[in-house]
Amino acid sequence: MTWFTVDTTYIDDADRLAEVRPLHRAYLQTLVETGQVLAAGPWADGTGGFVVFKTLDRSELDRILAADPYTTEGIAAARTVREWTIALGPWAGQ
Repeated sequence: MTWFTVDTTYIDDADRLAEVRPLHRAYLQTLVETGQVLAAGPWADGTGGFVVFKTLDRSELDRILAADPYTTEGIAAARTVREWTIALGPWAGQ
């Protein structure tokens, strides 16, 4: 399994974001239940959000992101994806 962080920047449309957010959160909740999402939430300033994923590989992550309502509904203006090696903490070595 591979860890990834995904930093998403939202479009500048608060109404559209509020409309799609429940779909996005429901989608991520299904991934929490499978162990593929370990933490997620918006930045305090409302400009984007951050998710920690654990997937088989980058291809699986790309499929997950492609199905995310923030992608399909055009909310994600940009994403920065990084593979992450956890060295310390409760998830280290997993």
